[in-house]
Amino acid sequence: MTRATSEPHLTRLEVQRLATIEGLHLDLHAGFHAFTGETGAGKSIIVDALGLLLGGRANSDLVRTGAPDMLVTGFWGEDVASRRVTSAGRSTARVDGEVVALRDLADWTGTRLTIHWQHSAQSLLTPANQRSLLDRLVTREVSAYTAAYTAWREARARLEALRAGERDRARQIDLLTYQVQEISAVNPQEGEEEPLRTELDRLANLDTIASGAASALDLLSDADVSAQALIAEALRAMNAAARFDPNVAQLQNELREALAGVQAVVGELRDVAERSAPDPEELANVETRLAQLGKLQTKYGPTLADVVAYGHDVAAQLEALQRDEQDSGTLEAHVETLRQAMLRAGEALRAARERAGKPLAAQLQGVVRELGMPHARLAFGLTPLTEPGPHGLDNVTLRFTANPGEDLGDLAEVASGGELSRVMLAISTVLGADTPSVVFDEVDAGIGGAAAVKVAEQLATLAQERQVLVVTHLAQIAARADHHYKVEKHLEGGRTVTRVRLLNREERLEEIARMLSGNTSDVALTHARELLDTR
Repeated sequence: MTRATSEPHLTRLEVQRLATIEGLHLDLHAGFHAFTGETGAGKSIIVDALGLLLGGRANSDLVRTGAPDMLVTGFWGEDVASRRVTSAGRSTARVDGEVVALRDLADWTGTRLTIHWQHSAQSLLTPANQRSLLDRLVTREVSAYTAAYTAWREARARLEALRAGERDRARQIDLLTYQVQEISAVNPQEGEEEPLRTELDRLANLDTIASGAASALDLLSDADVSAQALIAEALRAMNAAARFDPNVAQLQNELREALAGVQAVVGELRDVAERSAPDPEELANVETRLAQLGKLQTKYGPTLADVVAYGHDVAAQLEALQRDEQDSGTLEAHVETLRQAMLRAGEALRAARERAGKPLAAQLQGVVRELGMPHARLAFGLTPLTEPGPHGLDNVTLRFTANPGEDLGDLAEVASGGELSRVMLAISTVLGADTPSVVFDEVDAGIGGAAAVKVAEQLATLAQERQVLVVTHLAQIAARADHHYKVEKHLEGGRTVTRVRLLNREERLEEIARMLSGNTSDVALTHARELLDTR
């Protein structure tokens, strides 16, 4: 059930100034890689370096003593990710040369690399992780339930909010209704205030206006000596000269036009002068309108534009609250409809989990039995919840026993550390990893003999679909690797330095012999050769 990925595997790892590593350039390939070495040689430092690229915590103590910083760089084909940590604890992450946030680095690398740490089998103890193993096989039903559950929860939350806020909503409706009616009754128009003030000034000063018009009228027309009479006299005086001089004739025409203009002004001034008495009703109407607008501005302003905008806003709020009030009567039935749809989706998810759980548990059980637990049994248990949850109608647990005659129990309660490690390896083999590269850090701890051979076979099977990197102390596992690296510590210049080198066949024989018996005797070498020849 493993799945090939389109992403490239890790092709190169460069580590500088990390703990006992001064400088390391490690070329990696497809297939199965084993890292071995004496106890205390620092085999897991390779895993620690990769962990930094996955966003792992970077303690400044990891920086080599006396160095200003450390740098880890991983290459996936043409893509490059790096993490630099200074001795002061500051961290800089880059992807393809561009500085990124640490979370972005972790997300980017997390699609390319998975690490099963020495104690990462503990992740199998969480119900969420156990459920996710099964739900990877029923994604359609999970998505359908999630959508139905979300729709039901959102509708139910709205109904509860409507019910809880009925009294407050009634108060708010009363207030908004009053405000909408108050503003609507006046019906203010943006920009009307200034023309009203101008009109008020005119109406309030009609006496002054009429007096000025009368004085002007007297000067232009009604006085014994007026502008109109003088212009008319001037026109008559120009009659004789205009007959002989075209220029005078032109000037006389212009003066005649001026007289016509004065006469027009006189007519209008006479109308103004005769309207000297103000209309009390008209004045009162303007004053009342301005007072109404001013009251609205005091309450909802400060400007008339603000009043108009506020009116639109409260009208929209009132409409929404009134709609909620109406909806509360029908929403209850809608919530129940959504609840039934969610329950149907939950039943479908339960059935899909039951169908997928039995064959998956059987596959896992078969692999676990090969890993040195011949009587192990596994099953997925579904326990109904008292209320529907975000992940279904049931709790999903992985149940396990390693001993014949014993009842199945929750994996978290009955499995030892070594048993957890082997269950995790079985899961990785059966379900595969979601990344092209998978790293195991001493996942073989606590096993040996025939079980070690089976673990090696499972890792080799996984390596047919994924690049597999394993830190191991078992010769049976190292012998199955396609590429065998030895991690060694040396004393150089009074300081400890860790080096990693790819072994050739003869060097592999010696290393596997050492792992088998602690020496390179002829017997150990013969046994090592048998392991390599039968891989």
